[in-house]
Parts: sequence; structure tokens; C-alpha cells
Amino acid sequence: MDIGEKLKQLRLRTNLTQEELATRCDLSKGFISQLERNQSSPSIATLIDILECLGSTPAEFFRDSAPEQVHYRQGDAYASEDEELGHTITWIIPSAQKNEMEPILINLRPGGRTQAHDPHAGEVFGYVLSGAATLHRGKQAWKIKKGDSIYYHASLPYYLENHTAHNASILWVSSPPSF
Repeated sequence: MDIGEKLKQLRLRTNLTQEELATRCDLSKGFISQLERNQSSPSIATLIDILECLGSTPAEFFRDSAPEQVHYRQGDAYASEDEELGHTITWIIPSAQKNEMEPILINLRPGGRTQAHDPHAGEVFGYVLSGAATLHRGKQAWKIKKGDSIYYHASLPYYLENHTAHNASILWVSSPPSF
């Protein structure tokens, strides 16, 4: 197993530079570079710290050929409700935060909204399954309703808001993951 290459691929998948990873792990950029080129070996404690910063575990990292899960069932999903903002987010693909894109289901109650997201390098796609909402992006706003799609680069702050008297359900895919 090429530990250095595997660490590098994991770092790239999480969109971190060597310097960002080094800062998160309290290490030097040079040490991260040496690890990725197999010129140095980390202690077990250091490797565990690095893997935590990359959103992985030693078991996942050292698993040689885990079968790729392709089919997910309704029971695989998990939801998080934010009473204050009036929404529920359902992660329909578990552990999608480690992937290049993250599909979620957003349910907005009347008067509900999502958190505001800061600009980031990536793209966002949404499809309104039911109800209606307003997409706020930068200084612009679009009313979106059942059957409408949205797609944009996440170069401006954005959030969704439901000003209607009915629930809204939106399939939301962001790349890289942002929820």
C-alpha cells in the first residue's frame, strides 16, 4: 500500500491544500509533502490526527478494496431538524460529505429557511419536488416552484427561504459537499 499517495488522494478529495491540512493538524507543510512522497513516515498518533482532519478513520484508510456501495435504501438516510430555522435536512447518501458531491433533501416549513452559505469553489443544483421557495443568491432572488430546477456556481452567498403557507421539498446537490 502506498500510504503517501493514499493520503494525497484523500487530501485532494477533501479539497485541502498541503498547507491547509498542515495547519489543521498542527504540522508543517514540508512534513505533509514528505509524507505524500513517502520520504517520511508518520507515527500512529500523527496518522490518526491526519485522518481525522481528512474525515476518515484508520479502518477506512487501510481497507484495501471495500466494495463500492451503489444502491442506498430509505433506511440508510438520516435527518437533522433545525427548529429555529424551520427546516429538516435529510442526507440521502450516508457519508456523502467525503465524496465529490452531496445529494440531500431539504424540507422547508412555512417561514423556514436554510443557513446562509458563504461563497465557495463549487456548483449547486436543486430540483423542487413539492411546494415553492425563494432562492437568494447574492443580491438576487428567484421564486422556484414544483418542477423548477436551479443550477449555479457557488461564487456568491446563498440560501433558500419558504414564504408560502405550505411545506417545500427540494432535492439539493452540492459539489463539493457543503451541508
